[in-house]
Formats: sequence, C-alpha cells, structure tokens
Amino acid sequence: MPSSWHEFHQHLVQSSSTLNFQRGFATVCNRHRGLTRFADPAALLDHLHRGDSSPDQKNLLLGDLIKGAKANDRAGDCALTLMLLALWPGLDGVFRRSRARCLGQTDEIASEILARATAAIRELDLDRVNWIAATILKNVERDVLRAHKRETGRQAVQDEFDTDLHGGVFEVSDPELEPGKLLAELTRLIGVDADLVLRVVIDGYTQAEAGQQLGLSEPAARKRFQRALKRLRDHAEQKS
Repeated sequence: MPSSWHEFHQHLVQSSSTLNFQRGFATVCNRHRGLTRFADPAALLDHLHRGDSSPDQKNLLLGDLIKGAKANDRAGDCALTLMLLALWPGLDGVFRRSRARCLGQTDEIASEILARATAAIRELDLDRVNWIAATILKNVERDVLRAHKRETGRQAVQDEFDTDLHGGVFEVSDPELEPGKLLAELTRLIGVDADLVLRVVIDGYTQAEAGQQLGLSEPAARKRFQRALKRLRDHAEQKS
C-alpha cells in the first residue's frame, strides 16, 4: 500500500497502464461518448494537461469522467483514477501548501488529500458547479484544513479534561456509565451545560457545532462552554 505522495502518484500511473484498466477505459468511453475520440488513457490525460486546450472543453471531459466515477464497477474505478491523475497538478499544490502549513505528518497529509479528493469526485453534484476542477480542489483544501483545525481543537479540549491535570474532574464512579447516566452525572456537577460539554469533549464537535445542535448562537455556545469549564475546574480544586 503506497504511503508517500510520490508513491501514490506512481501507483495511479502504473495502474492506468494495465490491460484491465484499458478495458475499463473502453467501457467508460462507451458510456460517455465525449471520450471516444481518445485512443487510450494517456491521450486523454495529455489533452487535459495541455495548456492549449479549451477550458470549456476540458470541463466537459471532466464532467464525463465524474459521471463515470459514480459507477460501482471497474469502469467507475477507472474513471476515478483518471480524475485523480487529471487533477494531480492541482492536488500537488494542495499537498505542498498543506505540508507548508504543518497540517500533519507528510504521509498523513497525502492520505487525507487522496481520501477527500476521492469522496469529492464521487459525490460531486454536476448540477451545482460550473468549473469542476476548481471546485474539487478548493473543497479538498478547505476540508483538509478544517479537519486539522477540528482535530487540534478537539485535542486541546481533551487536554483541558486530562484527569492527571484536574484530578478526575468528572468524578465518574463507573467508567462504563451509559451516555444517559454520564449526562446525569455531569449535570449534577455543572448544570444545564452538561450536554454542550459532552458533545464537544466526547462526540468531537466544535463548540459552534454543538451550540447549533442545541439552538445556541456561536458566541453563546463558547461563553457557556467556558463557564462550564470553570465550574469543573473549581470543583476539581475543591476536591484537591
């Protein structure tokens, strides 16, 4: 299984040169006539990567590949691979910027980008976008950055609830309490904001997302969450 960014690309290139891939390409072309003028995958990719090709024409070809990638068969996998290779220059830019921002380990960034690009390709609604490549690349970069921020925030919140730091803030007598009992236990300690705290700390939502689920504005959610943290800290200090 490839792990580095370069290895991912080499794996995709190698897989696109096999006989089975050529058969899958033939099926995609039969299903989407706009692709039939290309003799093989290499000819299609060369056309998509050339700067002298019309952007509108490229967009139409990408649209056919998107449609093809939605099929749950060998031809669908073929179209997906071709989309990834077609978008590779742009995805490479996303990878380099993500690495420069220190959004994780290099191999983790590579896997994250490929996974999100795959999902973006297969889930794209062609009726809601104008420029396919730009939309996918923008969404992938945005989602990778958001995922990193969410994980960083989640880790920071978990650190605030580290029992080594706070002496067992929750005072949960049974570590296997059911969610309802855990909510009741926490409500006993901090009151009505217990549900908000659990959604952030246990379920991994951001404060804004948890607040929205509970009908709170983002400022209100943040204020109430911080107030709940203070109550927990005060309780821990009293027990220390």
